[in-house]
Parts: sequence; structure tokens; C-alpha cells
Amino acid sequence: MSTRVATREQVTAATEHPRIAHGTLPAQDIGRLLLRCEDQPGLVAAISTFLTKAGANIVSLDQHSTAPQGGTFMQRTIFHLPGLTAARDELEREFQGSVAEEFGVDFRLTEAAKPKRVAIMASRTDHCLLDLLWRNRRGELDMSVVMVIANHPDLADEVRGFGVPFVHIPATRDTRAEAEQRQLELLRGNVDLVVLARYMQIITPEFLRQVDCPLINIHHSFLPAFVGAAPYRRARERGVKLVGATAHYVTEDLDEGPIIEQDVVRVSHGHSVEDLVRLGADVERAVLSRAVRWHCEDRVVRHGNETIVF
Repeated sequence: MSTRVATREQVTAATEHPRIAHGTLPAQDIGRLLLRCEDQPGLVAAISTFLTKAGANIVSLDQHSTAPQGGTFMQRTIFHLPGLTAARDELEREFQGSVAEEFGVDFRLTEAAKPKRVAIMASRTDHCLLDLLWRNRRGELDMSVVMVIANHPDLADEVRGFGVPFVHIPATRDTRAEAEQRQLELLRGNVDLVVLARYMQIITPEFLRQVDCPLINIHHSFLPAFVGAAPYRRARERGVKLVGATAHYVTEDLDEGPIIEQDVVRVSHGHSVEDLVRLGADVERAVLSRAVRWHCEDRVVRHGNETIVF
């Protein structure tokens, strides 16, 4: 099977012209302010006052503190500001100088009308990859899929049907360093998020340090009880009653990053191994799509090795 490697020009074109069909683009002039800091009196008032003075109207506000006193405060604010695109950089600088520095706020300011640039990495298994592409094409996931990178060529034709560049970079334990360098050449500076849609290679700490964007992974929820090959068969042999999936951010600790979303489906002695695999794939698709959607909508705040999802 022949494969087509995306050029830098193709990647740039996919980034600049997001394709969202069967849906509408996000409303213009809608901003998202996501922040985290030490909880302290006057913080919410300072944020609201700043946005009001800037001419913004707060559409929604969600917040959480980890403790009544001395906790960590997290907040997601959606606001409308006419001319946001032109004013965004100055708004960010003023917020940094007038609020963030005074209260020690770590914040991110984004525009809802600018979808995240996303790369998907896969191997041979197609259910998570094709589900993400299908949901994106329908407008259910507000993101721009820049490319699909796979260490096997098997899914090339199916991916091209979505109009997304497919990049085949063989990767094995022996060629991992070379493969990661080729991947980084395509990813660095071009994407806001990498999704591992059943990419069956270990991501090295060096790759995580250099890629400079978050990674989201999906796997079955049998860990740590059933690691390695054939987890569903071994789970069936143990008579499991629940099959589930976990989506999490990738860290240097294998499969131990902050969890974004999980779900389960009940099974019984009447289900075969094949049934468990099928049901598990269904859950994986749903869990991964929700995690990706929440990240792309700036709903997730990381707090240590956990997440707050607004």
C-alpha cells in the first residue's frame, strides 16, 4: 500500500483552513478565560471588574476551590467582547499586568471562533481514529485535524476519505528515536493538541519535552490488573462485570497522567471475549471523543495529577 507524506505546505493549509461541515462555526467575539491560582479574597471581583471595564459581557462563569481556606482556585469564564480578535493581545497583556501579577494567576485566554489544531496518532486499530474524524466532519468536535500520523500504513485510504493528510512513519522499539524526530518535525509549532487514538508505541519523556503541546491518550480501564497483550481475554477469564475506558493526559509516568474522562458498561457471563472487545471499543470511542471535545472547548484545568472539568 502506498502512502502519502504531508508536506509542510499541506500542514499549514490544513491549519489555516479548518473544515467543519454539517454544523456552524463558533460565534465570533466569544472569549474563554481559564485560570488557576491560590484562592484568596477579592479574586472573583477583580476578574469580573476587569472584564466589565474592557467592555465584555460575562456569558457564563464556573469555578471551583479545592478547600475553603488555602485551596487552589480554578475558574472558566465565557464572555462576549465585540472586536475580540483585534483586542485579544492587548486584553491578555492588560489582564497579566492588572490581575494575574497581583493574584499570582496562571491563565489562558482563547477565542471560541478559532478551533484547536489537532494531530491524531494511530497504529492499525481504527475505531477511535475514524470516530474522531467522523465527529469532526459532522461538526460535533470543534477542531481542525491537521494530520494523522501512523506507524503502519493500513489506515491510509480510510483517512484520505476525510480529506486529512496521512503520514506513515514506521516506528518500532529499535527505530523509536528516529521516528520521534520525524514526528516532531511535523508537530512542533503546527498543532495545539496531539491525540493518541490507540497509538501502540510508548511515548518517550524526550518527545513530551519537545512537542510543546498536550497529548491525550485512551486505553481500557483494566489497568493495572490486566496489562500487556490480550487484556479482554484475561478479563473474561476472571469474570469481570464491567468494561470501561479511560482518557487521560500523557505524562512521563506511563498511563498515570491526569484523567479527563472515564466510562463503563456492564457485562455478564454470557458475553464472549469478542463481545467484550466490541463493547470496550464502543466505550473507548465515546470516552475519547468527550475528552477531546472538553479539551478543545477549554473546559479542563489540570491540578497536580488530576483534572477539574467545567
